[in-house]
Amino acid sequence: MDDYADVARLIGEPKFGGLLVVSDHASNRVPDGIDLGIDPALVDLHIAVDIGVTGVAEAMVRPGIAAYLARVSRLVCDFNRDEGAAGLVPETSDGHDIPGNRIDAEGREQRLSRFFRPYHEGLERLLDAVPQQLILSLHSFTPSLESDPAQARPWEIGILYNEDDRAARIAIPLLEAEGLIVGDQLPYSGKVLNATMNRHAEADGRPYLGVEVRQDLIADAEGQALWAERLAHICNKVALKLDM
Repeated sequence: MDDYADVARLIGEPKFGGLLVVSDHASNRVPDGIDLGIDPALVDLHIAVDIGVTGVAEAMVRPGIAAYLARVSRLVCDFNRDEGAAGLVPETSDGHDIPGNRIDAEGREQRLSRFFRPYHEGLERLLDAVPQQLILSLHSFTPSLESDPAQARPWEIGILYNEDDRAARIAIPLLEAEGLIVGDQLPYSGKVLNATMNRHAEADGRPYLGVEVRQDLIADAEGQALWAERLAHICNKVALKLDM
């Protein structure tokens, strides 16, 4: 068994020059031995998991497309953070207190060694062993924040990037041509929050497309199937243009 199997699962068979879907927040699982000290209902909300992304990723898998999906809730360990970031073990999220995450340095190191490092080491080995034409960093965002309900979030999909905007510049007009409301560095900027892609894509010059799909659009199987086909189609076009 792969030594990252407790923190991530690989669906499909990665192909050289293919597409790898990576989703850091695909699970609301709280592993044994972790007590977050919260109402169990909170693990079904966006603060614990990117709603809908697992279904989208699973539906995208086919020959030439594989998926590497987190198996640990972002409330336990947020994989899309730098190792030294305070939010890696969040003490609050969208106005909710996470008392079980008020841990000392030893407790934080345990989270890093048990979850964070194996997740990223597994992804690094995979990308080194089977280079991809494109990485799709797949996330979803909530239509409204409990901590800021007046904030408008009308975008159906957001495209995020840091310094490398090669795929973004190709994808945005393609998505807009489908009649979608597309956010360029919205609902937040990839220059602020792009840790996984900074580490595994930008640092090595690997092309990637960072997306945030609005959660209400992929909350059920029908929406997930629709967006899976859309993203597979868009990513194929992006990959072909990148190769030109």
